Amino acid sequence: MKSLYARRLSLFALFALPGLAISSWVTRTPTIRDVLGASTSEMGLILLGLSAGSMIGILSSGPAVSRWGARPVMIAGTLGVVMSMPMIGIGVAMGSTPVTVLGLFLFGLGMGGGEIAMNVEGADIEKAIGRPVLPALHGFFSLGTVVGAVVGIAFTALQVPVFWHLMPIGVIALGALIIAARNIPRGTGRIERDTGERIARATKTAGWRDSRLLLIAAIVLAMALAEGTAGDWLPLVMVDGHGFDPAWGSAVYAAFAAAMTIGRFVGGRFVTRFGIVHVLRVSILLGAAGMALVIFVDNPLVAASAVVLWGLGASLGFPLALSAAGDGGADSARRVSFAATVGYVAFLVGPPVIGFLGEHSSLRVALLAPLVLVAAAAFIAPAARARDSHSSAMALMADAGQGRKD
Repeated sequence: MKSLYARRLSLFALFALPGLAISSWVTRTPTIRDVLGASTSEMGLILLGLSAGSMIGILSSGPAVSRWGARPVMIAGTLGVVMSMPMIGIGVAMGSTPVTVLGLFLFGLGMGGGEIAMNVEGADIEKAIGRPVLPALHGFFSLGTVVGAVVGIAFTALQVPVFWHLMPIGVIALGALIIAARNIPRGTGRIERDTGERIARATKTAGWRDSRLLLIAAIVLAMALAEGTAGDWLPLVMVDGHGFDPAWGSAVYAAFAAAMTIGRFVGGRFVTRFGIVHVLRVSILLGAAGMALVIFVDNPLVAASAVVLWGLGASLGFPLALSAAGDGGADSARRVSFAATVGYVAFLVGPPVIGFLGEHSSLRVALLAPLVLVAAAAFIAPAARARDSHSSAMALMADAGQGRKD
């Protein structure tokens, strides 16, 4: 059995790689938009390639993990992320929107498929060590976005062609994947065929009948939209909505990513002290306040500062809600997969909807849609309250009887 310490470090690295890749893309969106000659609504359609790939990856990831375990799904997903970087660069170098969309589709497919598997692996580690791990794991995703954003700012300021930016990112990610994959054990989340068929029959619609799980999934959706909206649109919001130049727009995104990173690394301590519901509600309200300031205050300095609140608020919602989904109830891997799948609908519908609204009003006004959903999530935060110890014990007994291979 792999060392738990080495396993956790490797999972930290695998969480960081998609963050590195996505911020490398995001920081170049103003340049890419100009090279491709795309309007705001056309950028929304281009981003639909990313969203569509993400949803296909997410919908296929849960069954794939159940059949083969998390490890091969994580490796395949990360390979998709690795391959997408040079493909996006080639599309931009050619001035080809279809090739760029294909690269984004491949990125979304890899990230969406790998994301579910990595969260299942993280939930398994969390159970093994008995303390919160998912916030720190997602913190490494955010740390990857900070590193990628800093590099992206420099390359944007130096006007380095997008291809020569994204190609090295793909090479670096490939090397890290090869090293990290050796420490990830086989079989996490895998279910024996006969046991899997029994569970599938029993739980085929159980997620939709579990009101608590549905509310948690709604929180995941809202917070994924808060995080994803910044990832897809924040540099352009700063450039088009607040008058920043492309390099400074990327710098504001880097500040958002840094705030996300800080929130996720320190969040576990607050959860231990104050409980998941209080921390989740405060973080949601902080995120909503930051988004509101970006939308309503016509001042670049205030907008840039508000992005820090937005990042701190969005940092914990997604990982804490997924952790709550896996708490209690039989088959935590399927519960995490269900909540993440419902939540990731935000990545499918978010970019084109915001692009459409932004084309007909402005990107700042378009942010009202995710703001409303984020604010509403504060009212359902109590759904994340941990089950009582009896329920948790029963869940552990149920998991032990499902034939999962460790």
